[in-house]
Amino acid sequence: MRSSLSSWDNLPVKRTASAKIFRKLPSVDDVVRAAEVAELAASFGHDSVVDAARVVLARLRQEITSGLLDEGGLELALSGLVSAVESQLRHAMSYSLRPVINATGVILHTNLGRAPLADAAIEHIRETAANYSNLEFDLAAGARGKRDVHADRLFQRLVSEEVDSDKPPVSTIAVNNNAAAVLLALNTLADGGEVIVSRGELVEIGGSFRIPDVMAKSGAILREVGTTNRTRSADYERAITERTRLLLRVHRSNFEITGFTEQASTAELVALARKRGIPLMEDLGSGALFDLRSVGISGESGVLDSLRSGVDVVSYSGDKLLGGPQAGLISGSSALIARMRSNSLFRALRVDKLIYAALEATLLAYVRHDHDAIPTLRMMRLSKEAIGKRAEALAARIAGSKLRIEIVDGESILGGGAAPSSVLPTRLLALTCQGLSADELAAGLRGSEPPIIARVEEGRVLLDLRTVIPDQDVAVSNALAMIGRNG
Repeated sequence: MRSSLSSWDNLPVKRTASAKIFRKLPSVDDVVRAAEVAELAASFGHDSVVDAARVVLARLRQEITSGLLDEGGLELALSGLVSAVESQLRHAMSYSLRPVINATGVILHTNLGRAPLADAAIEHIRETAANYSNLEFDLAAGARGKRDVHADRLFQRLVSEEVDSDKPPVSTIAVNNNAAAVLLALNTLADGGEVIVSRGELVEIGGSFRIPDVMAKSGAILREVGTTNRTRSADYERAITERTRLLLRVHRSNFEITGFTEQASTAELVALARKRGIPLMEDLGSGALFDLRSVGISGESGVLDSLRSGVDVVSYSGDKLLGGPQAGLISGSSALIARMRSNSLFRALRVDKLIYAALEATLLAYVRHDHDAIPTLRMMRLSKEAIGKRAEALAARIAGSKLRIEIVDGESILGGGAAPSSVLPTRLLALTCQGLSADELAAGLRGSEPPIIARVEEGRVLLDLRTVIPDQDVAVSNALAMIGRNG
């Protein structure tokens, strides 16, 4: 009880001391009128300078209130007030969306923007953005054209190389992401009718969006068949009624079901769809145009595989295994695609000229079979040995610091929901630093310029150079050297 009274007795003294310190704080007007601060208004604008001064002073008030600043500390802080205001201004007026170095080994890292674009795509975006373009203008006819022809013509070339000529003609349209592609397809083909889906494929995608929710928004009615682990072709057939409008297969994004399982094959579903005169759609999610088996990844159906098998409509993402910009792509029967193109939702969900520019440049790389021009594919194709040599060279540049560096075997993953059980062998830089925990070391890397995003496992920071663009190796070594010097 006496201890409690004693603490209360000290409060007036503390309040008096705090009040004395608070009185030393200048007003916002005083700060802004100072000559050196006033000069900042020429570069950043008066209102921005006032806002920055308010933030800096509010921060000092908070530090005084919390006991972090005494009278001497405040005098020191006030001596650097101009620098603090300028620093706050530069922070507030800089871009929030910033480039980072992805050293996680997750090739399609959703939080880091998924696929980096090819150089040709970036240049085509710049050229298209800086000028007027023939986005919806037919130069030969001198009349209005269709924006989707810029991508569709290239998809048709790619499909014609792989899909039998006796198959119905294939067309492709683009909307803003794969969820939008599924929404448009379902609304066009099954509004008011039933769509049959296996219970084992009612997935939840990123951001808590679920296939049943997307289907409900489309106006289609979900008809679940089979069980979570076993669904046969016969289950689909028994569920077909006069209200059935579509058979839907959904890619199991970010998970797989193993053990006592069964899944109707694509061939079985194609045969059933033909027999009953009902379209078959496949939501591939990632959607590769590249043969993943060439990099040791199996069991992941590609876009051309599905079309070759006779699937009527395939939806997939542009910024995943395709290696292009964010887009939802729908490829399939020209007759069904034409119906989607005439749906008013298509206009609401369509993409702009910059997406078409990036998509066109990416697809041209596929047409030329120049897969290494696409960063995502180039990363997949890197050998463990090549990554190991880069890791050794980088480690050699920062020897002798407080950092302890080991080069160890590890695994990279595709990410983006693609092939969740498949990995690519790699070599990792495993880091520890004297005086820093693994989390503190990782935070230090995130605070570098540009920020470096790494993994933390078993008390070590792991860097996988598979996902680090080679030109960024110097920035990584410089950041590590600085942390190694300062600890």
